[in-house]
This record gives sequence, C-alpha cells and structure tokens, in this order.
Amino acid sequence: MEPGIVIVGAGQAGFQAAASLREGGYHGPLTLVGDETALPYQRPPLSKAYLAGKTDADGLALRPASFFADHRITLHAASPAKAIDREGRRLVLADGTALPFAHLVLATGSRNRPLPVPGADLDGVRQLRGLADADALKAALEGGPRIVVIGAGFIGLEFAAVAAGRGLDVTVVEAAERAMARAVSAETAAFFRTAHEALGVRFAFAAGVTALTGEGGRVRAVALADGRELPADLVVVGIGVLPNADLAAEAGLSVADGVRVDAFLATSDPAISAIGDCARFPSPFAHGLHGDGTVRIESVQNAIDQGRCLAARLTGKPAAYAALPWFWSDQGPHKLQIAGLSAPGDAAVIRGEGSAFSVFRFRDGRLSAVESINRAGDHMIARRLLSAGTPLTPDQAADPALDLKALAMGRG
Repeated sequence: MEPGIVIVGAGQAGFQAAASLREGGYHGPLTLVGDETALPYQRPPLSKAYLAGKTDADGLALRPASFFADHRITLHAASPAKAIDREGRRLVLADGTALPFAHLVLATGSRNRPLPVPGADLDGVRQLRGLADADALKAALEGGPRIVVIGAGFIGLEFAAVAAGRGLDVTVVEAAERAMARAVSAETAAFFRTAHEALGVRFAFAAGVTALTGEGGRVRAVALADGRELPADLVVVGIGVLPNADLAAEAGLSVADGVRVDAFLATSDPAISAIGDCARFPSPFAHGLHGDGTVRIESVQNAIDQGRCLAARLTGKPAAYAALPWFWSDQGPHKLQIAGLSAPGDAAVIRGEGSAFSVFRFRDGRLSAVESINRAGDHMIARRLLSAGTPLTPDQAADPALDLKALAMGRG
C-alpha cells in the first residue's frame, strides 16, 4: 500500500482536513480512521435539535457516503487506532491493520470527564458526546423522568433547556458559584440562570456531588456534600472533557493537556500533526490566559479552521494558524455567541438591555472577548474588531453613541 496521508479521527476536524486536502489539490492516498460506525457527522445539534426531534441522524451527516467515494477518501469506520509506529511510519489499528503513512494527522478529539464518585456506573447515569449517547438520552426522556444534570456548562444547560421544554422535572447541580463560570461573565451567567428558571429548571450552585445512590442497580438520587439528596431517575453528567492524547503520549510525542503543536500545527515529530479538540497550540488570542501562550479549544470553528490550515500546509501553502476563536450555544429560545477568549477576571461592559445585550470583556484595558445574547449583529462586529486588533477602550464600549459597526469597518 502506497503511503499517503492518514487522519485519525472522523469528527469535524478530521473530516475538514480530508475535504480541504482534496480541494487543495492533494491527489495521493487519503484515509480517515474513525471509531464509530456512522458517517462523519455534526455533534453540536446532538444536545439541541437532535434531542428535540427537530433533525434526524441523516440530517447530522457532514456529507453523504457518495462524497467519500467521489473524493477517494477511504473510511475505516469502527476501527480505533491502537498505536503509532513512528519509526516504521505506520498507524496500527485495534483489529491489527497497519496503515503506512507519509504524514499522520491526529484529530482524535476529546472524551467526557468521568464523574469520580460512588454510583457513577449505575443504570440511568448518562453522558452526551456522540450519536449513541444522544439516542440513549432520547429514549430515557420518555416516561417523564426526574432529571438531575451535573454540570452547568454549555452541554448541561442545552440539555436542561430541551428537557424542561418538554415539561420534565430538571435540577442542575454545579460545583461553581454560577453557570458557565469558566466561559462567560457573571452578567451573562445571571441572565441564563434566570432564563432557565423561567423554563422551570432548578439550580444548586456551589454544590459538590458525593455519591449517586440507587436501588436494584438503577440510580435513584444524587447525594450532595451539604447533606441534601436530590431524587433522580436520570442523571446527565456534563463536567467537562479530557483531550484524547494517549495515542500521542504512548508514541513519545510532546503532550500537556493535549497534543502540543507549533504555530503550523506540527507536533514534535515533523511527520505528524494534530488538530481540533486534542491539540494545544500557540494563539495570539491567548495573551494573559496561560504562561506559555498556548490554548486548547473545543469548538466547531476551531476544528474547521485548523483542518483547513493544516491542509493548506500539506499542499504547499503554509501559514501560521491565527484564527479568532468563536463559539455559540442555543439554550431554549436564547442564543449565546462568543468571540475571543476571556478570563474570569476580565472587566465587563454591557451594551444593550433586556434579553438582547452584549458583554464586552477587557483584559489589561484591551478587548479580549464579546459575549452576545440574542444580538447576532454585535457578534459579527466583535469578530471583526478582535480579528483586526482594532483598539477599543472600556469607556468607548460603554458609550451607546459609539458606532461599533463603523469602527469595525475602519470608519470610526
């Protein structure tokens, strides 16, 4: 078999790299290795539209099967990678298949962080990461279960909004003092708490989970550190993720909360690159976030942009990766859009009011991020401002007379 480019991971990043390689003129062997049976699919709708029944599995597919055949992309479905033979330039799969490579791309993504308490393995305790998880949750929602969501991050709150929208009993337990504490300002968190409570969701903040208790092997309650017990027929755990970096670490690549790559997304082995959720990379937007200026980002935008950036390098058009990070979350009737990377201590300036406003975040007097709630126009302006590095002071942001669009367009 002629060595070509082998991509480990058939999620958004891996798929985008493969598609962009063909678009960029790469004509050699191209293999996409995945550990699920389904064609590469979108994950963000799993916690929203898919659970709510607004789209089906076919609607999740990134491309139909014909796309892969037409573009000569070989799919190894349900074939987890087991080891990287760096000296022999081979990827070894769990079934013993060895795939030779001229270049290897690690797009291995991330996995859900396990809940480290007794009872976490009881029936009725679920997480949401892939299509099989979403299908199991859809089935579990039938019959009107009492639900406890552990973790008030994006996934937990998106699921809570869907469940509450069906009239189900939902309580969200969060170890921090507020929702989405690592991702958004106190102002944005307060708005979404109120919005979820209007849907009937209850919250328990600053609450540690000590155990899940059951009966007959099935979960029946969530025990909290303060002595409370919350009745539960279904527990959904969403306490963050861990990068899938074991394959890289076992191969001797540099790993630290993700596979470490340079500005061109290359690992410590020039024949291997890493992209997407599993990659820790230098970013011009990580100033003040980490001592070494690197970041690991879990978002569709990052997966797509890194896939394209890497494909350009591998087809002779190298450029450092410097895309602006941006994110979104649909929770009930409200849309949250974030541009940039904020830190918990960043200052906040609010523009707008009611259920449509934006929170401009500043670090050391410089715009670091913008959180827009139901203000898509602000989000697009923020992406322009941050991408261009356009100066904006907190006093300017607080001035309702300032024409932000004109400023973003270079007319301010």
